[in-house]
Amino acid sequence: MERIKIFTRSFDLRLYLNSKGLFDKLGVPVVRLTDQSADGYFHTMLKDTECDIAVNIDEDAFLTDPDAMFRLIDYVVENGYANAGCPDGGGFCPRAANPIVTNPFFNILNLKLIRTRYDRKAIRDFNYREHKEEMIKHFPNERLETKYDFDRTEQEPYYPFFLWLAYNFRTLYLPSQRHEDGMTTILKDLEGHTLCLHTWFARFYTTPTWLVRFVDSKRGIQKKRIDAVIDQAYSIRGMERPSFGLTDRLSFIVNKIIRWIIKVPQRISRWPYKLRKKLRHRFHPDQTD
Repeated sequence: MERIKIFTRSFDLRLYLNSKGLFDKLGVPVVRLTDQSADGYFHTMLKDTECDIAVNIDEDAFLTDPDAMFRLIDYVVENGYANAGCPDGGGFCPRAANPIVTNPFFNILNLKLIRTRYDRKAIRDFNYREHKEEMIKHFPNERLETKYDFDRTEQEPYYPFFLWLAYNFRTLYLPSQRHEDGMTTILKDLEGHTLCLHTWFARFYTTPTWLVRFVDSKRGIQKKRIDAVIDQAYSIRGMERPSFGLTDRLSFIVNKIIRWIIKVPQRISRWPYKLRKKLRHRFHPDQTD
């Protein structure tokens, strides 16, 4: 019997509790990972030797069919896959990045299998460009329905991990659809069942509107849209959405302050990397990420 845990990298406690409410009574241990980098939390999962299979789900992804999730876990294990998830390009994510990478809003990670070759140095040293053509040949063309770019290698900090993973193990690329709100991704299993609804832009969920417009004017108000998707997920499950009182709301504020105190230095520490990346693109525009 494989040991399963559900992991969520979380920043917003209110959003996390809305997501958790859809999976915290499945008889599976649930782990909230805070103050983790966009790639570091995968290594945290791999260090958890009491877990064989990790269900990685974002706090703005809402599980609609637990039975389909458990069937998918069985399929991943029985067929020797290390990872199942949504391509980061070519599908119905609001981005056109590298499809070989699965966007980590939802993954089934076969940690037990991954540990057989896991090596952080090997991940850092993996040269995707040397193997790109071979990897593209093995990618399922039926998942290329929208724009994509196989040349992207640094779109996100987690790219090296997923590129290394896709080369060394089998990845199961799942189909997706675009929600009627024009932004949310509907993730499907191979039989067409909806696994989850991923709203995107969780960072703007409780951000004041004026600040959203200042930081990213294209995004507008996200909370109303995300709340509508949360309501839809709970309705699909036939469950009542959590309600929060004054004490809860105060805890949300305190939690967010703590998260920001920790996050700001983490963001600043990445500025040299981002600056080098921008300079490289400026002076070597022929080179992709």
